[in-house]
Amino acid sequence: MSEPEEPVLAIDIGGTRLGVGLVEPGGRISVHDRVEAVAGHRLDAEGLWRTLESMVDKLIADNGNPEIAGVGVGCGGPMTWPAAEVSPLNIPAWQAFPLRERLRERHPGLPVRVHNDAVCMAVGEHWRGAGRGADNVLGMVVSDSVGGGLVLGGHLIDGASGNAGHIGHVIVDADGPQCACGGHGCLEAIAGGPGLVGWAQEQGWRPDMPHVTEVDLAGDARRGHAVAAAAMQRAGHALGIAIASATHLLDLDVVSVGGGLSQGGPLLFDPVEETFREHARMEYAREVRVVPAALGHTAGLIGAAALVFAADRYWNAD
Repeated sequence: MSEPEEPVLAIDIGGTRLGVGLVEPGGRISVHDRVEAVAGHRLDAEGLWRTLESMVDKLIADNGNPEIAGVGVGCGGPMTWPAAEVSPLNIPAWQAFPLRERLRERHPGLPVRVHNDAVCMAVGEHWRGAGRGADNVLGMVVSDSVGGGLVLGGHLIDGASGNAGHIGHVIVDADGPQCACGGHGCLEAIAGGPGLVGWAQEQGWRPDMPHVTEVDLAGDARRGHAVAAAAMQRAGHALGIAIASATHLLDLDVVSVGGGLSQGGPLLFDPVEETFREHARMEYAREVRVVPAALGHTAGLIGAAALVFAADRYWNAD
C-alpha cells in the first residue's frame, strides 16, 4: 500500500495540552501549535471541542488551506476503540465524547483514525524514532500516568480493546502502594507522577506544595537534590522490573521510554538499566536495548499521522 502524498492533520490530546500539526509523508512536522493546561481551562465538553476546532481551522488557514490525506489523533484514555468515544482521566469535561464521529463530520470522505496517546507515541517511535528499523518495540510514556504501545513483527498490536502494551498496571511490588485502578503495587502507582511525587514529598522534597509534578522532580534530581534523586532511583527500579517482565513475555528488540519523568536522564535510566539487567536473565532478553524516546513531545503527533500514512502497519480497524 503506497503512502499518501498530501500531509496528514495530526492531533494530540493529553491531560494538560492540545496539540495540532501538519505532518508530511516522511514524518516531518511542517507546522504545529500547542495549548497547555487544558484541564485547567474549566471548559465544558462543547467549549473544549470548539477550542480544538479553532486550533485546527487556524492551522489550516495559516498554511494555505492544503488538501490533507486524513486525520490521525492520539488521545488520553480510557476510550472505546475504534469508535473513540473518549473519557480522558484528566479532562473531566469529556465523558464518552464522540471524538471520532465529530472529526468525521468535519472531514467527510477522509480517513479519521484515533488511538490512545501512549499508543501513538509508541507508533511514532517505531516509525521514525528510537525504534526505527526494529520489528519488536515497546514504547512507554512515564508521566502523570504510565502507558505504552506495542509493535510486534513490525505491526501495531491492539489487543481485544485497543489497550495492548498498557504496561502501567503490571505489578512490580505486590505489597506496594495502592493504585488508582484499585490494585496494589502497579508500576503506575510507584513510577507515575502523582505516586512518585507523593513519595518524594513524604521524604521531605518540596513538602506542602500541591502543584509540583514529575517534571519538577526530574529537574530537581538533575540539580542534585538528594530526595529527588532517590525518587528517580525508586522509579527506575520499578521500571526495570516491569521492562524485564515484558521482555521475557514479548521477546522485544527495543524499549523506548519517554514522558516527563524521562527528563531525569541518566538519573532515571541508570537504575532502569541496572535493575533490568539484574532481572532479565534469559539470553534472548539480554539483547534488548532500553533507550530514551527520540522524538520528544512530537512523538504523539508523528505517531498519529502514521495511523494514516502507514495504515498497513499501524491501523487494524475498519
